[in-house]
Amino acid sequence: MNAIIFSAVLGVVMMFSGIILRNKSAVTTTAIVSLLVLLLANLCNSYSVFSINIDTHGLLHFNKFGLFFNSILIAATLLFVLLSGKDIEKAGANVSDYYALIFFVLCGTSILTSFNGLLMLFLGIEIMTIPLYILTGAEKRNLKSNEASLKYFLMGCFSTGIMLMGIALVYGATGSFSLNVAASSPASAGMPASSFLQMAGLILLFVSMCFKVSAAPFHFWTPDVYDGAPSVFTSFMATIVKAAGFFAFLNLFESNAQLLGPTWKLLMSFVIIATLLIGNITAVFQQSIKRMMAYSSIAQAGFMLFALYSFNDLAKEGILLYAVAYCLATIGFFAVLIKVKDYTFDGFNGLAKTQPVLAFSATVFLMSLAGIPLTAGFFAKYYMLASVVKSGGSLWIVVVAVLFAAISVYYYFKVIQAMYFREGEPETLEITGSFKTGLVLVAAAVILVGVLPSIVLNWFYF
Repeated sequence: MNAIIFSAVLGVVMMFSGIILRNKSAVTTTAIVSLLVLLLANLCNSYSVFSINIDTHGLLHFNKFGLFFNSILIAATLLFVLLSGKDIEKAGANVSDYYALIFFVLCGTSILTSFNGLLMLFLGIEIMTIPLYILTGAEKRNLKSNEASLKYFLMGCFSTGIMLMGIALVYGATGSFSLNVAASSPASAGMPASSFLQMAGLILLFVSMCFKVSAAPFHFWTPDVYDGAPSVFTSFMATIVKAAGFFAFLNLFESNAQLLGPTWKLLMSFVIIATLLIGNITAVFQQSIKRMMAYSSIAQAGFMLFALYSFNDLAKEGILLYAVAYCLATIGFFAVLIKVKDYTFDGFNGLAKTQPVLAFSATVFLMSLAGIPLTAGFFAKYYMLASVVKSGGSLWIVVVAVLFAAISVYYYFKVIQAMYFREGEPETLEITGSFKTGLVLVAAAVILVGVLPSIVLNWFYF
């Protein structure tokens, strides 16, 4: 409860800080301090040091898994602001409003890591996504940004309508908004009509959540929205927001997937393969690195979906590790991408000669996204695949996932090839020494987690 209340209050504080603080750097500093306070409040709640206790009548349920995942999201947001705070300041005149919206998004993600009913799932999704529509259209004079914002808004409304219909059908079948409706399933009471309503509702909820996490075949909004949004906010959407969506997805179906019986594994197999296929194959043919990263995020979603295929301890550990690895690498790479004026592959030609620190850090981040050993992405993918083997799932889907991971190496290494093996003088924005230091520290963290993944998991268990 600490994170929900603190993020909402700090969001209001950031809104009014724009009136008091005229200096954009001061606003960014206030946001960093506020994020540290929010992280501390969530950690205090996790270890029962200090917690605000409010009777939510069972609508919210706080456990160690959700609180730890919430800490990861807040820490990733802090890293995002530390690396890209200067770029947020350049996104527009209303810097304090952007930070306020980011805190409101964190309020939504905090609800999604603790919801215990379908109504709170709906509220969490809406509180998280509505500020994103505004952030996507932050560059008001950019037609691509306006188009991306409108498309995101329309697709978001459409998927929300599907979610509400699913919730209505589940409530009509069970008379409850609780997540644990499987125990009192009408199917076990010989009520086929109600059972059909419940299963139809769950399938609609599944479709709407696939929209939210950009899983195929409901991914079509992602490339245009990620490409059109200001790059600094694309980084935020593709990491913290996506990770929160996957946690909600996992929490929603952990106790309800059994209602769909064998259909669940078949449905998940189709969605996973389609997501990996579309994400990886389409990324190969992209000329813009930013758009390539959009399709890459779809491909990464395919691996994260293995947690829903397995539902075991390895899957839970894997989704935690994947959230850390994916956020570190993606936030880090987008921080580099923002500093280069030309987002095409040619725009990165010769970057290693002019900006060796940026090129080295970008290489580490890309290798992690590709799942190369000694980087955090390797163990993240390993845990996902190992969870399938442990659950007794089909080995063919593991083999297919490995093949697609090999394909991803091709388009990630195209960027590395451009930086190190092609001649050119890429145009870059002003790069400070503190920014380079931050990049190196993030790259070191990626390697450290890749060598010792227990660093992340020990925090969860102890």
